[in-house]
Amino acid sequence: MTTTSSTSSSSSPLITSLGVGSGLDLSTLLTQLTTAAQTPLTQIKNQETAYQTKLSAYGQLQSMLTAFQTTAQQLSKPSFFNSTTATSSNAGTVGATSSTSAVAGSYAVNVTQLAQSQSLVSTGQASQTASTMTGTIHINLGTISDPNNTLSNGVYGNGTTFAAKSGSSGVDITIDSSNNTLQGIAGAINKANAGVTASIINDGSGTPYRLVLTSNATGANSSMQITTSNESGSGASLSSLLGYDPTGGSAQNMQQVVAGQNAKMTVNNIAIQSASNSVTDAIQGVTLSLSQTGASTVAVKQDTKTIETGVQSFVTAYNNLQSTITSLSAYDASTKTAQPLTGDSTLQVLQQQLRSVLNAAQSGSGSGANAIKTLAQAGVTFQKDGTLSFDSTTLDSALSSNPNGVAALFANTNGVSGYGNQINSLVTSMTGTNGALTAATNGINQTLTSLSSQYTALQGTINAQIQNYQTEFSHLDVLMSQMQNTSSYLTQQFNAMTKSSSTSG
Repeated sequence: MTTTSSTSSSSSPLITSLGVGSGLDLSTLLTQLTTAAQTPLTQIKNQETAYQTKLSAYGQLQSMLTAFQTTAQQLSKPSFFNSTTATSSNAGTVGATSSTSAVAGSYAVNVTQLAQSQSLVSTGQASQTASTMTGTIHINLGTISDPNNTLSNGVYGNGTTFAAKSGSSGVDITIDSSNNTLQGIAGAINKANAGVTASIINDGSGTPYRLVLTSNATGANSSMQITTSNESGSGASLSSLLGYDPTGGSAQNMQQVVAGQNAKMTVNNIAIQSASNSVTDAIQGVTLSLSQTGASTVAVKQDTKTIETGVQSFVTAYNNLQSTITSLSAYDASTKTAQPLTGDSTLQVLQQQLRSVLNAAQSGSGSGANAIKTLAQAGVTFQKDGTLSFDSTTLDSALSSNPNGVAALFANTNGVSGYGNQINSLVTSMTGTNGALTAATNGINQTLTSLSSQYTALQGTINAQIQNYQTEFSHLDVLMSQMQNTSSYLTQQFNAMTKSSSTSG
């Protein structure tokens, strides 16, 4: 009897790819099972996308609301409606600018003297680098009074007095071996913050270098008194170079080349003096810039252009808001396509409240036909599409007839009445910590956080399930492969037995 070799049925075949051992398309089946299991994940992702889109829409809405609120805040300030313009009939002589405290009117200004800074000059020196004596320079600023008109060639005579500025004791400047030249002295004075600027000029003579001191401020009360002390050394004395005490002629070794003086003018024939050529207290709320002597008429008027621009900005911001609302809440019936905020209750409440505020009459200012209580009286009206239009001519007429009424329409010092105050308060209430828009936004963020957690948890469950499928399919492959090997072995044995029986017979 012939024996046939066989493969042991106890060995396990190596399975490198699903379905190889069994002959079944297990790989495709696993893919289909994976796709089916991940369907809930896709649904969560779609929900997240929808909520993110809505969150973005709320962000756009809040941005437009904030822009509208900004224009309302401007109009909520009573001072905004006090804006004025000041014009000068002779700007080359007198320039004029106004503030909100200016009072409308016409002012005749006649400038007879400009303010100027005092300047002193020393005697000429042969060198600007030669050493002088050391010591202390004391510079004080104040007012020189010359009741006897003794000033001659830049020097004051007897009877002249000097009164230091109130609260000022002057500045001491030390001159030592490190700075006891004309250049060094000029540098030391400039570093001392004494209210004086020092410079050196060259007049072209045999002793050309002359020290020039100029008061930093204009006006009679910024004139100089210069004394020296503690002098030592063999060079030129500090007092001979810099001494300038207008109360004693012998102590005036510097020469006054420009007297410190106030600006003088009349405003509506009232005499006024100013230490500066920028005069802020001659006309209430108006700054006069004096350039030369002469007459001018300064006219102060209400600045209607600024007010017009403010109201126009208010209208434009509202229309931009409405355009955004429309685009975010539109619905296309033909394609059955909705936008992120279509039918959104928060948006609907906001629209209703905005229209309620803008349609409500204010208490107004004035009486009878002159009273201004509605936006239409200021040139702002609603259009059929829900936007606002603005007529500047109507506003100008209202400002001309009742400027206080226009101001009260938008603003009030109580911070409550007026369209500007009310819109500002409404937007704050919607977008504040406890506002409806904030609550809606927070709700979406919470939902997104929840969806993210759900996605992560479900993804873990699905991964485990798919891994289990893959393991079971691998076991099936191995089992089927073993069964096939066993079948082959048995077939071989049966064939061998049959052949042996046939031969022996």
